[in-house]
Amino acid sequence: MQPASDPSRREFLKLLGGAAFAAPFVTSNLLAAPPSGIVRHASFGAAGMAMADISEIASHPNVRVVAVAEIDSGRLAGFRQKFPEARVYQDYRVLLEKEQLDSVNVSTPDHMHAPIAMAAMQRGINVYGQKPLTHDLHETRQLTEYARKKRLVTQMGIQIHSAAEYRMAVQLVQSGVIGKVREIHTWSSKAWGDNGAMPTRVDPVPAGLNWDLWLGVAAERPFIGEGWYHPGNWRRRLDFGTGTFGDMGCHIFDPVFKAVGLTSPVSVRSEGPAPNSHSWATDAVIRYVFPETPFTIKGSIPVTWYDGNQRPPAEVRALLEGRELPDQGSIVIGTGGVMVIPHVAMPILLPDAKFKGFKLPEVKGTNHWHQFVDAVRGVGKTSANFDYAGPLTEAVLLGSVATRFPKTTLDWSGRRLKFTNVKEANQFVRRAYRKGWETKGL
Repeated sequence: MQPASDPSRREFLKLLGGAAFAAPFVTSNLLAAPPSGIVRHASFGAAGMAMADISEIASHPNVRVVAVAEIDSGRLAGFRQKFPEARVYQDYRVLLEKEQLDSVNVSTPDHMHAPIAMAAMQRGINVYGQKPLTHDLHETRQLTEYARKKRLVTQMGIQIHSAAEYRMAVQLVQSGVIGKVREIHTWSSKAWGDNGAMPTRVDPVPAGLNWDLWLGVAAERPFIGEGWYHPGNWRRRLDFGTGTFGDMGCHIFDPVFKAVGLTSPVSVRSEGPAPNSHSWATDAVIRYVFPETPFTIKGSIPVTWYDGNQRPPAEVRALLEGRELPDQGSIVIGTGGVMVIPHVAMPILLPDAKFKGFKLPEVKGTNHWHQFVDAVRGVGKTSANFDYAGPLTEAVLLGSVATRFPKTTLDWSGRRLKFTNVKEANQFVRRAYRKGWETKGL
């Protein structure tokens, strides 16, 4: 269900290693946990990022993949070859009804993350959910609170969170190497948007694709082929994806969000173009204001996101002392230095004159997927559970809402999950699901 042609994801998978370790099966919230200690796992999605997730999870010696739900039978060949004994479904609801499971991965287009994850959690099943956690703010809050209430094991698919490179960045900031943080700039060269006109044609639905199930909670519409929606370009479309920021923001925001201890922003403002009637825009510049944290100077902290052709201003780029700006990454400016966090590479400390000869501490990465499996088995905890990934996703999705109101500062109350000064923006906090697809708890 996810596009298979994103090279950065393949690169991410190569970065993460680490062997799992055996331990007795301990659980307090799973349905009929098997005495053998084997985690019964199912996937929602069979190709692209879903296959990457299944493969990594299944590489844990205590996992058995028992089922998959995939709306396009044309994308099942690789899964069937790798997991020939697993049962295959099209409808995720049927799978959940028929299977006894301990865990699932939700690796579908963004608009179906919340309905599937919530349905699984309501059955006591632990969830590995791809980023962004959900399509909309209300969904994120509901999943976060439900998972906490039911004490379920959760993990969002920001796998670099567990890699040594991002862990290093967190440790350096929190140990005060660059002093107190004053401002942050983050960016991605990706351009998940579309300024063109929407095709007026209606194409035949490919054999094997259940278009109604693919639409799920989204409003009914005719199928358009040549990758307009499925499988490659749904990220560009307002109703199905969350644009460049939704795709890469959860990754690139992650190390600074964790390192600086950011919480809910107090305001957000878009300086870039607005989306059109069907697709997200590109070349975003989104300015956040976050409250201070123990790792920042006193007062509010500005954080700015850029994508497409946009980049930090010249005075910020000058801090790199002649180095080329990474294609994707962050610059964290502190009172005692600057840290560049390339996506994905070890952080760079500047200025050179101050940090020449500085020895980085030893920081090891862990396998993000195995961390989830072990937590399901009662061994350790996940580091990107929904209590962390929920607020991170909310911050990212606020940027997407802001693009709909260019050059307008939106004041935000995270406690109330509400924009307080532009009431029109609140219509994008929660969307209505298609009739017949209403989901309990959402």
